[in-house]
Amino acid sequence: MKTVYTILFISFLFSCNAKSNTYDQLFSDNTHVVHTSKTDPNTKNIQVALLLDTSNSMDGLIEQAKSQLWEIVNELSYAKCGHHTIALEIALYEYGNDNLASKEGYIRQVLPFSTDLDEISKELFSLTTNGGNEFCGKVITSSINQLDWKKNDDHLKLIFIAGNEPFTQGPVHYKDAATDALEKGITINTIFCGNYNQGINSMWKDGANITHGEYTAINHNRETVHIITPYDDIILRLNQQLNETYIYYGTEGAQKKHLQRQQDKNAQSYSAANAVSRTISKSSGFYKNKSWDLVDAAEDEAFELKTIESEALPENLRKKSSAELKQYITKKASERKEIQQKIKDLNKKRVLYIKNHKNTKETSLETALIKAIKKQGAKKSFTW
Repeated sequence: MKTVYTILFISFLFSCNAKSNTYDQLFSDNTHVVHTSKTDPNTKNIQVALLLDTSNSMDGLIEQAKSQLWEIVNELSYAKCGHHTIALEIALYEYGNDNLASKEGYIRQVLPFSTDLDEISKELFSLTTNGGNEFCGKVITSSINQLDWKKNDDHLKLIFIAGNEPFTQGPVHYKDAATDALEKGITINTIFCGNYNQGINSMWKDGANITHGEYTAINHNRETVHIITPYDDIILRLNQQLNETYIYYGTEGAQKKHLQRQQDKNAQSYSAANAVSRTISKSSGFYKNKSWDLVDAAEDEAFELKTIESEALPENLRKKSSAELKQYITKKASERKEIQQKIKDLNKKRVLYIKNHKNTKETSLETALIKAIKKQGAKKSFTW
């Protein structure tokens, strides 16, 4: 059975010297969360790599990735590290597809490290399955060499790879790739889609053991169950109000705002509950869009509104004076803060409701990721 893998690289910048785990802190406003790829002495990085098999036999795995993306983001957004900054980046790779260049090892970088959650969602939803050659060692090595991994060992750098073909295939031996990862402080976690013992026999567990990572087996064909709660409809109405607080600017601003709504629809295509999960993500500090939204951009002290040409603004704002525009941005910022807080308050109740109705014994892509991230993050003093 031929497989294709995709790497979803989730990179989070954390810096932590203190721990907090009370319920209120878990759902508090993520004021310490920032979106930046710049080096900051007050941050630590958590870079997580997830490799998803996208062959025809792995349609279910890709569906899990699409339907569970926002719950993964939400869970990670609750991370605490004292009073230090937390940032999120995600990069996406595809490999093993027959449509990809064989000379590149059937590997393509779909998206480099990005803080743009809408862009990440778009690229994830654009993936299609096809047969091909699955070279685990090759794609791991490529990701190690191509992405901007942090050099300092204080950072948490994780790779996740999921699939159902032998881990031994390809021109680069998995042990060489894993050894390289270990030397660079990168932990490989493997997720086998199938029987637990079969994954062990095909060296998936060994691939994780070399870097002291986690090995997990999941049923990739299990459909994601989204639990409906009494708070969902209210949260979705708040999402519509939240979208109205975004003020696009720049050459790609209108397109980016359209993309925001399109990813709302993509989440809704799985279920209303999944759309709710995305709304929760949009209320977190990980969801920042300063490259096209004036409200987020204005939070940056270095941002100067006067540098924005009137033609780069929505038509209804082009005739406003600088003072009027600043007042409008402040008004929208206040509205957004209020709406996001309402969403967070409702989410506290939502999470408790789900906890009482969810089958916690079920292992999925989401649970495999979260379990490994929390376990390995604890070694770096991260708490949830």
